[in-house]
Amino acid sequence: MSPTWIFDLDNTLHHANPHIFPHINRAMTQYLQQELNLDETAANQLRLDYWQRYGATLSGLMRHHGTDPEHFLWHTHQFPALAHMLRSDRALRHSLLRLPGQKILFTNGPDHYADAVLRQLGIADLFADMISLQSIRYRPKPDPYGFRYILHKHRLRPARCVMVEDSADNLFTAKRLGMRTVWITGSHGRPAYVDWRIRKIAELARIVGQLR
Repeated sequence: MSPTWIFDLDNTLHHANPHIFPHINRAMTQYLQQELNLDETAANQLRLDYWQRYGATLSGLMRHHGTDPEHFLWHTHQFPALAHMLRSDRALRHSLLRLPGQKILFTNGPDHYADAVLRQLGIADLFADMISLQSIRYRPKPDPYGFRYILHKHRLRPARCVMVEDSADNLFTAKRLGMRTVWITGSHGRPAYVDWRIRKIAELARIVGQLR
């Protein structure tokens, strides 16, 4: 049986740190300024506080301010210059095509953003499904809800799933549910819940022969 590959999006399929994440952070801070009547410093501090406490700024806003998640996600994920902001490996599509089995995208981002990124990268057609934050009732990774949602929706055995992520916390959840885990990172060392550590998607090809 071929495995099912479950891919994160940001800093996994593309490099979000140079342009994408700074843009989102600025947009979130501006949103908090406007909606909560805060100055820039206070808004930025609150954004970071909610992110650290709940794993996502939106989670804190929904809990403490009754923020409409769709309003927040739409206004904080606008990228008129997306093509110029994305950074990815040139061999990304070729690397994904070399992997046997279906591929599912699982992101904490909103659907309109994830869809735009996949299309811009030229890999949207390679994914059997796209699970966004809306799909999982705004319960972001590492909450196990989204992982279980994917397993149930696609009738998957965890042991046949390979989670590919840049976040060690998210891989911890995946491993607890019985999935195999691949950590994309430039760090050294490997936690016990990580099965493979690689630096880029192209290196997944060497893992295929180790899957049983």
